Amino acid sequence: FSAVPLPLLIQANEAPHQLLTSAASDDQWSHSVFTLIPSWTKKILFRRESSVNHQLPEDVSSMSVSSEFGITFQKCGVVDAEHDPQTAYITLLINNTNTLLSTNITDLTLLDNITGLHVEKSNGNKTTDGIQIYGKGFLQGGEHFTINYSALLDGKEMWDGRVLILPAKLTFRSSSQNKTHLVSLTALFTITEEEKTKSLSNHAIHASGFFIAFFVSLVLTCALFFIVYRTQISKWSFCSQNQEIQHELGQNHKLEHSQFTSGDLFSEDIIMSDQIIDILSFEESGNMLQALEDLEIASLTRADADLEAYRMQICKEVIAMMLKNMVLSHSLFPHVEKRMSSVFKKQFLAMEKEIQEEYERKKVALTAESNLETRKKMEAQHQRERNANEEAEELMKKMNEKPAVEYRSLLDRLHRLEQDHLKRFLLVTQEEHFANAYRQLAVTQRKELHNIFFTQLTNATFKGELKLEAAKTLMEDYSKIQGDIEELMDFLQANKKYHLNRRFAYRLYLISNIQLRNSQASALINAAATQISSLINKMERAGHLPESHLEVLLDRAEAEINSVKQKFNHDLKQEKQKLRQKLITKRRREMLEKKEQWKEQLSHGDPFKFTKEVTHYLNHWKSLLSDHTIDFEELIEKLDNEATEELKELLFSLTEKTVEELKRFQYGVFVQELVKLSVPKMFLLEAVEEHKKEMVVKRGQLEREECDKSTTAEELLQLTRQNLSQELEASLLEQKKLRSWEQSVFMQLLSLPLSLSEEELLRMRQELHCCFSQVDSSLAWPKIRARTLLQDFEVEWRDTELLKVDQNLALTNKQLHSKAGSRNRNKIDILKKSLQDKILIYEDSVKGENLDKVSLQ
Repeated sequence: FSAVPLPLLIQANEAPHQLLTSAASDDQWSHSVFTLIPSWTKKILFRRESSVNHQLPEDVSSMSVSSEFGITFQKCGVVDAEHDPQTAYITLLINNTNTLLSTNITDLTLLDNITGLHVEKSNGNKTTDGIQIYGKGFLQGGEHFTINYSALLDGKEMWDGRVLILPAKLTFRSSSQNKTHLVSLTALFTITEEEKTKSLSNHAIHASGFFIAFFVSLVLTCALFFIVYRTQISKWSFCSQNQEIQHELGQNHKLEHSQFTSGDLFSEDIIMSDQIIDILSFEESGNMLQALEDLEIASLTRADADLEAYRMQICKEVIAMMLKNMVLSHSLFPHVEKRMSSVFKKQFLAMEKEIQEEYERKKVALTAESNLETRKKMEAQHQRERNANEEAEELMKKMNEKPAVEYRSLLDRLHRLEQDHLKRFLLVTQEEHFANAYRQLAVTQRKELHNIFFTQLTNATFKGELKLEAAKTLMEDYSKIQGDIEELMDFLQANKKYHLNRRFAYRLYLISNIQLRNSQASALINAAATQISSLINKMERAGHLPESHLEVLLDRAEAEINSVKQKFNHDLKQEKQKLRQKLITKRRREMLEKKEQWKEQLSHGDPFKFTKEVTHYLNHWKSLLSDHTIDFEELIEKLDNEATEELKELLFSLTEKTVEELKRFQYGVFVQELVKLSVPKMFLLEAVEEHKKEMVVKRGQLEREECDKSTTAEELLQLTRQNLSQELEASLLEQKKLRSWEQSVFMQLLSLPLSLSEEELLRMRQELHCCFSQVDSSLAWPKIRARTLLQDFEVEWRDTELLKVDQNLALTNKQLHSKAGSRNRNKIDILKKSLQDKILIYEDSVKGENLDKVSLQ
């Protein structure tokens, strides 16, 4: 818009805000369960003024917001105030070109507020609430996406000083560390109409001002060209390299003829694969299992999307092969086959576009519904907290300082636990809603594909392009091949489930190894630290150390121990960061190499060049996809194991270094101090030798425990793998029986002596295929449903236990009122006990009987 000569004042003010994790905020645009990460704002300021009489200049304030993933979201624009009606030219920019932080992002939804504007040209879907909705499925790292539109300002509501606040909100999915997030960014945008101003003409002032401005501009321009000249060579070099990278990325995302590389399969696999490094490196031991389960759900969801893409591509290519085979058998004219293939292609594209649009609509609707539910729940939670805090403030006025601090600390801890559980509840609930919606869309797409085929078959027969006998043959072949496709998809799904479950079991084993090594490290460091204070106390008990020096030495020992432990934690964190970067770089390199091998296999394995038989085509892809899954999972397992071993080695080396540091303090510093205090040297040396023997025994004990537990974990892993293999065979057998039953029902219906017309028979076949295509289950849905049921039982159990605590508190308070004496002190103790009981309830896991109920469900 820089070429438009408009009186313009554009200014952005910084308004930083923190997006809450799965919580409602005061901002009407940010109360979403998906706002899982912080965002920050970037200040921009530029100003242009007109030297002629101003005619309703507009103050347009825009904002640029960024996420920790390197995504910058901006809304900016200009207003043409010289024409009536006034027109706003607005740009929405999603910038993913940050070379250090940019990653691939998916499922972009942009909500643009246009209240008070009459949009002239836009590709968005306008809603009744003054909101435009834009959607984009995928934005690659290194790219940007721009939306431009113009709008007329509502002239009926114009007045001086009018302000239009028109924020825009962007949500997208991305991955970082150990979780897959749906991130929310809000860009503020304000149009302010200023008062009309007039200026009196003074030609002398204008002339002198012109020459002064001209001279200053000339000097500044020369300086600017000099700076540009000095920096342009390096800039061109960077741009050239960036263009080469962009070209390479573009080449990598070109699909082969048989589009089994479904979209950004490998990029998302790589992103999710990185997360296991963060779980093993930085997640607290108590949270590792939860983080791994979240990662598993993300992997299963991704696998469902890949399998659905495989299914659609197989079905479309099979139809194309059937038509080509009919031409070869002289059952169909080439020009008819060409026309039908063209129609199929157009209708398939239209179907996919419609399904994608429906997905976007469902996503927006579910997000809005979730936002509303989140806002209500969080507002109710905050209100309960405010009420509890007010009661606490009144009560603490009557308390001593120490009990008041303890009570306040317990209350804050309880509130944090309540919020964490509420956020988790909302997240799991929304996860289930989205999974259910995705399954419905997948089923709709399968049915629509069958509808397209049978509709085109009917049309071609009606027009005479396809003979009746040829149509019957095509229909029968289609029915048989659909059965083969369903069997293939059953196998691919069961095989994928087996390998993902195997991956999850192996990662559980790796987590147990990391936890064992962490426990061993803590035990060794604590044992070495304890020996220092033990040595001092032993000298005091033997009467060799005056009591006056005891406290001084113990305080110094505690300070030294804390210093060493802090240094250990700091060094461990720093070294893990370095190791993480090294592991992820290696991991991505090897996975990209595997990707290139996969692409090469696809390019050499074009089934149209080597086979005309659909059965051979299906077997070809069954073999290819199975081999690829095995190769990919073996690579993942190898990389996971290597990462775990390097992390264990790092922890071991830093632990040894820390233990040696503590020994140096004990054998060197404190022994010398004790000698100076006249402690007998021989007695000290005997104590030191005893401590050395204790450390050897302790180390051996810890190593034996680690070995035993590791052996037990490995045996459990082998047993799990055997069970998974048996489950794979059983599920394939069960699904095969189900498909045989389908075929039996299908043939029996066709053989019934029913007086059906050809059209009715065709419709019956179509309905049967639509039904049979739904006889499967997604990979993620059973896990998601189990999480929801488990959560429901936990909430029910927790509410029951909390009610018991409140009832006991009320009964105790009633008994307390009937007694005299130190009522306030007793009441404080009772309230603290009540808070402690509630905290234990929130920290307690679900009971065994609830787990049994979930397994039965």
